[in-house]
Amino acid sequence: MSELTGPEEPGDLGDVSDLGDLGATLRALRRRADLSQRELAERAGVPQATLARIEAGRTADPRYRTVELLVRAAGGQMTIGAPAVDPLPPVPHDGLRDVAGRRYPAHLDVWEVHEPRDWPGAWWAHWYTLPPELWPLRLPAASYRRNRVYRDERRWGEEVQRTVRVRRVTGGGLPTTSWRFVAELPRGELVGELRAHERSPHLRYGDRPEEERELVLDGVLVADPYRLLGIGRRLVLRLTEEMGLAGIRTAHAIAEGPAVHLLRACGYREQASRPWSMRLDRPRGPGSGPGGGGGR
Repeated sequence: MSELTGPEEPGDLGDVSDLGDLGATLRALRRRADLSQRELAERAGVPQATLARIEAGRTADPRYRTVELLVRAAGGQMTIGAPAVDPLPPVPHDGLRDVAGRRYPAHLDVWEVHEPRDWPGAWWAHWYTLPPELWPLRLPAASYRRNRVYRDERRWGEEVQRTVRVRRVTGGGLPTTSWRFVAELPRGELVGELRAHERSPHLRYGDRPEEERELVLDGVLVADPYRLLGIGRRLVLRLTEEMGLAGIRTAHAIAEGPAVHLLRACGYREQASRPWSMRLDRPRGPGSGPGGGGGR
């Protein structure tokens, strides 16, 4: 919320309940401004202890001037008798408490810890693979990272995951047997692509093509900054969905390295046989026939 309703004249605000949850509003403002309590208090020229008491609801009648300094230092503004026109989203983890009953930092991303993999301390100590009876420490209720670079990358990744859209490309001169899907951001930036082609399984045995169809996955590409965000998996699963709509049951692919794990996660299984990799090098000298020294 970027606006607060206050009294007609500066002075004591009186009962905080008249303004709703003032502490929650200040925490939401700090989160939007990416400020810790200490940083906001320094900007506003207010003691951090005063800010902490207001946010915790332990100050029943904070002075109007104090609240105004805090709100403005966090990028908000105070108005008299006007409703908020730009409501702030609440701090998503405001309901979580640590073992001492305190709230977690509003400006950081906090998540619940259900298993050692959710806790960075357990990850770096490498005891997340141990059975629960051998865990050297009790898991906390929640965790967070102070590193803002990591936090910003995580928020950026979540925004990409939320906004990226996968669609099938048709027309534009593409053959009817071509299957192409792209992953795009809202402004049209292409961040991923999948290409496949359709064929008849009977062609593999030299027979004439029949109505039965299958797909061959030609490749999945994801731009380097956007890897590990699940975009490749969304492309493959969208292909699977479209196969179902078209009545096609089988798809083939040749993969290696990380692509194998991606396709496994999407339901693909290894085959008993594997194809040969073939290569042809044309002869260097003029007039060399098929048996020239450059052929392999």
